[in-house]
Amino acid sequence: QVQLVESGGGLVQPGGSMRLSCAASGLNSGSYAMAWYRQAPGKQRELVAVIMSGGTITYADSMKSRFTISRDNGKNTVYLQMDSLRSEDTAVYYCNAQKTVGCYWGKGTLVTVSL
Repeated sequence: QVQLVESGGGLVQPGGSMRLSCAASGLNSGSYAMAWYRQAPGKQRELVAVIMSGGTITYADSMKSRFTISRDNGKNTVYLQMDSLRSEDTAVYYCNAQKTVGCYWGKGTLVTVSL
């Protein structure tokens, strides 16, 4: 059974940093395109960043200079380092694993950027 479990969310002040983790089980995350998405209240889910199995990385334009996606294939884990956080980054952040054989989602972790 495939599971993606996000962790690391919580409350952070504007300008602060936070690192999210996505621990995968039931699949070899190294062979998947692993991505982070987010969904803010009242908005559609949007792509934050994706790291392909070959290592190519793509970011949403608004997050390119502040967020960093990385993976540790030995730990079957993907990370999202978020710096210079803004109130508009408040959202539920979801981990996604995708390749031709399947697409999987975690349940999400809430990040709240507020004083």
